[in-house]
Amino acid sequence: MEYRQFGTTEFKVSPMGLGCMSMSGVYGPADDAESIATLHRAFDLGINFLDTSASYGNGHNHELIAKALKDRRERIVIHSKSGSPRAPDASGSRSGSTPQYLTENCEQSVKRLGIDSLDIFCMSRVDPKIPVEESVGAMARLVEQGKTRYIGLSEASANSIRLARKVHPIVSLQMEYSLWSRDPESGNIQACREFGMGFMAYSPLGRGFFAGAVRDVKDLADGDGRSHHPRFQPGNIEHNLKLLARFEELAGEKSATPAQLALAWLMAQGNDVIPIPSNKSRKHLEENLKAVDIKLSREDLAGLDALFSLGAAAGPRARDMDRVNI
Repeated sequence: MEYRQFGTTEFKVSPMGLGCMSMSGVYGPADDAESIATLHRAFDLGINFLDTSASYGNGHNHELIAKALKDRRERIVIHSKSGSPRAPDASGSRSGSTPQYLTENCEQSVKRLGIDSLDIFCMSRVDPKIPVEESVGAMARLVEQGKTRYIGLSEASANSIRLARKVHPIVSLQMEYSLWSRDPESGNIQACREFGMGFMAYSPLGRGFFAGAVRDVKDLADGDGRSHHPRFQPGNIEHNLKLLARFEELAGEKSATPAQLALAWLMAQGNDVIPIPSNKSRKHLEENLKAVDIKLSREDLAGLDALFSLGAAAGPRARDMDRVNI
């Protein structure tokens, strides 16, 4: 496996990371034993880049990873997000951007993971009510204290990246990016390249859409967060399934699964783009990793670009669009 330089850090990471969100009950019931086995299999296959968050399972995800990391910590790069908890009052507003919250969150994350320091601590969302410089200032102090080596941002606009960098270097941006969510091409990726930052593509399979996992929300398990996603709702899903049908044909022509083709497309966008598909089983992990070996021609890429141009999918990419790309 050819490893890629991750931003301005000293890390060499696998061309595909492992998102750990689904291991904590977000997309159906969790299975700790299989999740740990999946993590171990990922390490054995050469994946050395994990994406997690304090919010996944309210700490469960970190504790799970801690069990899998025993005797392997020095080989694994850990990127951990802060999460954005809901306010306890009736407003229900969400913010994980206050200096106090970020400080406490990082300290708790390090403790739950059973490590000395995070590799990259990432603020999950930019709160428009809190200057990004104030949030990043608190994260910079965490670097000074040795609680994280680097800091990153998630769903931050190009403008927020520029403001944040005036306070402290930002090594990476995480943002939803896939064939049906191409928003980052409107300035975010360009800003990352301007400053030599790494780019992490979350939900690279469209929350399972490109794996054929969601054809009707009625088929989803109780508690599956995708049951309320706009793109899977009646009025949108019908249009999106038509796109998927053509995409599946293209995947067949490449002797690949749709999920593999979706991941191969992302890795073809540049060595600085690292997809982080969320896996909770060894079977899906091994299937997805085969995408590393798929080579796409200019004609292949042009065909995919034509099918999934910006805005091709029906419905917004998130229920709370006012909280992304700020």
